[in-house]
Amino acid sequence: MSHEGIRYISKEEQARDEHESRPLPRIAMTPAKVRVLLTEGKGLEIEWQDGHQSAWSFAWLRDACPCATCVEERKNEGRKIGQPKAKSADLLPMYQPPAKPAGAQPVGRYALQFNWLDGHASGIYSWEFLRRNCTCAECSFATAEAGSLLH
Repeated sequence: MSHEGIRYISKEEQARDEHESRPLPRIAMTPAKVRVLLTEGKGLEIEWQDGHQSAWSFAWLRDACPCATCVEERKNEGRKIGQPKAKSADLLPMYQPPAKPAGAQPVGRYALQFNWLDGHASGIYSWEFLRRNCTCAECSFATAEAGSLLH
């Protein structure tokens, strides 16, 4: 009998996974208005059909790229979605311009894709991904509360 593919997780991990995968109503994942603030260099703003408003900086979006390569890199480095890479310990680190896309385009009716100035363009940011990773104070508080209930 093989045990490949079997993963043991703690009750806390199971509860966190269940909280993160809870169903959201369609209205909560459907944007009413989407603004990509390219000229201002700010980020992305979405007004959802349920009235909620979300905003993300370009830096956060780049560090939260949902493509397989970036997800694997974050996992290997122990970083959370949107968490920047650790600073290099070099005495004179190379200058890195702030994350900014050259453009953005819709992907069907379910997502947005950015073409980053660093050449990366494989991340598809679904509306569900963005809503589940809303960085507003209300959602951050709710996520923190859910995390504290698990402990």
